[in-house]
Amino acid sequence: QILADSKGNVIHLGERECSIQRRHQKLIEIHPSPVVDDETRKRIGEIACKAAKVAGYVNAGTVEMLYSPKDNAFYFLEVNARIQVEHPVTELVTGVDIVKEGIKIAAGEPLSYKQSDIHWFGAAIECRINAEDPANNFLPSVGTITKYIEPGGPGVRVDSGVYEGFTVPPFYDPLIAKLLVWGRTWEEAVIRMRRALDEYVIEGIKTNIPFHKVVMEDEAFIRGELSTEYIADRNIIQRTLDFLKQEEEQKKKKEGIIVKAAPAPKKEAAAPTGVPITDRKTVAIATAIASYMTKKAERTRTTSGWVLSGRMRYS
Repeated sequence: QILADSKGNVIHLGERECSIQRRHQKLIEIHPSPVVDDETRKRIGEIACKAAKVAGYVNAGTVEMLYSPKDNAFYFLEVNARIQVEHPVTELVTGVDIVKEGIKIAAGEPLSYKQSDIHWFGAAIECRINAEDPANNFLPSVGTITKYIEPGGPGVRVDSGVYEGFTVPPFYDPLIAKLLVWGRTWEEAVIRMRRALDEYVIEGIKTNIPFHKVVMEDEAFIRGELSTEYIADRNIIQRTLDFLKQEEEQKKKKEGIIVKAAPAPKKEAAAPTGVPITDRKTVAIATAIASYMTKKAERTRTTSGWVLSGRMRYS
């Protein structure tokens, strides 16, 4: 991630690991990359900044590179001359508001930071939440969202544009939200993402949340063994289908237990002929009022101070 203003200042904000893809579309982005150490980060960051200066680049942007483990080298791919979907990952670990900096750059203002101001803290993960049906070859899932509850808590961020009652149309990209977490360590970030995915409720349409749940439990992912062939190598699609079957079986078991444990509804006694049927709450209130009125009528009249003093007589 680079930032370059019109004053000749260019800085980098570190890398994002984007190897987990399906159909050449990114699904999960993380920082730090398991193949980038501090020295490598500095080296490729300097190369990216130098390229931007030579080209006279002015904007926020991403210099994409491909890593080859065979020769432990990085190869230039392209420059995305815009703010990318996964930019919040970098914001979480650096504290830099990339969108704000982009607006300042467009306004002709200098960057708010120098390279020496940039530091990286902790780890961050982004899961792209797509309206797709994992059980149907990840085809787009359209329709109305009938229930929507976003996860929360420390280190959890959700960027979305949907809500309960929103209709997902068939005309656009299936991305409906970005779920992000930050942790002090990689292990903490993974645990937080697991919890956040469990808390995320989207009903009425299908989503790829089950896919992300499977990935977050995968040992290779936890160890940082990633590549563009990760999904195929780890058989994630089939494991997602198996996960969906297990969820459906558990749901049926729970529903069966609830139905079995629920007591049979008691039959209300038939009301006498000519008596209007009313609910118990109304009967209870009416009984209390009648009792109060009866007791009031039975009170000793001589307790009134006006009567005792002779100032008032009962008729």
